Amino acid sequence: MFLKNRLAQQLTASQGRSPYQQRQATADLLPPVLRQNSLSTATVARSAVTNHSDLKADLKSAAHLRLVEDLRRRGLDDTADPNELRETIRQVLESLANTGRPLARTDKDRLIEEIYHDVLGLGPLEPLLADDEISEIMVNGPSKVYVERAGRIEKVEVCFTHEAHLRRIIDRIVSRVGRRIDDASPLCDARLADGSRVNAIIPPLALDGSVLTIRKFRREPLRSADLLSLNTLSGAMVKFLELAVIGKLNILISGGTGSGKTTLLNVLSAFIPEGERLITIEDAAELQLQQEHVIRLETRNGNIEGAGRIDQAELLRNSLRMRPDRIILGEVRGGEALTMLQAMNTGHEGSLATIHANSPRDATARLETMVLLAGMDLPLRAIREQLASALDLIVQIERSTDGKRRMTSITEVVGLEGETLMLQEIYTFHRLGLAADGSLLGKFRSCGLRPKCAERLAIAGLEFSAELS
Repeated sequence: MFLKNRLAQQLTASQGRSPYQQRQATADLLPPVLRQNSLSTATVARSAVTNHSDLKADLKSAAHLRLVEDLRRRGLDDTADPNELRETIRQVLESLANTGRPLARTDKDRLIEEIYHDVLGLGPLEPLLADDEISEIMVNGPSKVYVERAGRIEKVEVCFTHEAHLRRIIDRIVSRVGRRIDDASPLCDARLADGSRVNAIIPPLALDGSVLTIRKFRREPLRSADLLSLNTLSGAMVKFLELAVIGKLNILISGGTGSGKTTLLNVLSAFIPEGERLITIEDAAELQLQQEHVIRLETRNGNIEGAGRIDQAELLRNSLRMRPDRIILGEVRGGEALTMLQAMNTGHEGSLATIHANSPRDATARLETMVLLAGMDLPLRAIREQLASALDLIVQIERSTDGKRRMTSITEVVGLEGETLMLQEIYTFHRLGLAADGSLLGKFRSCGLRPKCAERLAIAGLEFSAELS
């Protein structure tokens, strides 16, 4: 009763504040044990003031308070047997339900799953993560959740209880990979256990509540046959890229955000023969290489003082001392561009990397800019000479207006002519217009040119046959 009266007084005094400030002020009145252990602090506070009568909501709030202590007392965490955890939740619910109205079995089973996901999983996001048709999950604050299905974005009827609930889920994700997100570091890249990419940004940078973006990875990695069935590229393009990977050509995959660069990188990596030592370097490890001899390296953020940060450039320099046959760079973003080009020029052939760019020409321009921003006072011609000798192919992929991903170009880096980097397109996607349903019409075609790299492939015992032209 004392807590109820204090909460009512606080809510009256907090009129005029923002909803977030009101929730924080209300939560601050709860005893420490409730603030630390309850997974629905704001719900408990509102129940105390409004006398909420909904049985499921009351049971869920009460079960949250009881469960954390029960799980801690029994020594259970997310590594325990899921059946044992669910049974513990069931026992707590039954002991609480016995004191009030009975709960239907279907409602009880649903409530058990909800609490299980809230306590040890990702809460209301779990059903979305289990849906194989969803490729991206976008949380714009606690009450707005969007997903991408078949290239289309739609809003779903999923929400978090409040901002604190969403923050707990974000903290759980980033802490599992040794990262942190707080007022001192309000944005973070992370990953889920299955390799799905995660980005989170919290207030005060995000004005309307924390924002969480999850790029889901398929349980079964896509193969080249899957890309063919999805009409992402043609059979001739697949065969040529297979020859290029086996022949140890250096390949840069270019595309915009969400165009499928990492997926394509995974597909191309499947062509790498067994027996080679591969080293992957990423900001957040998400590549799904199928080979056995793979060393995965991941960058590290600095501590609260900014010390201890290890970036991609440093990992790349260190990887050169690890006897790699191939280096696979998740994404070129900064000063590691020069180190990557030097590695490609010093015997580490067959390397793969991705870059954000809208065309092959834009990709080379971005690489030039990155090298200059790395602080190396090099003339532009010297940088372009490095590019011309390091890169062999630039593969352009895009997400079209109809939501589908397509490989729009395979371009060869021919060499340097004067101050100009010479590019030669080998395959392209020829657009023909839009269908009645809005889908893009077009066809993949060869440009009819024999690539310069065909000579290198021939030396490796690989033939660029006429049927690929």
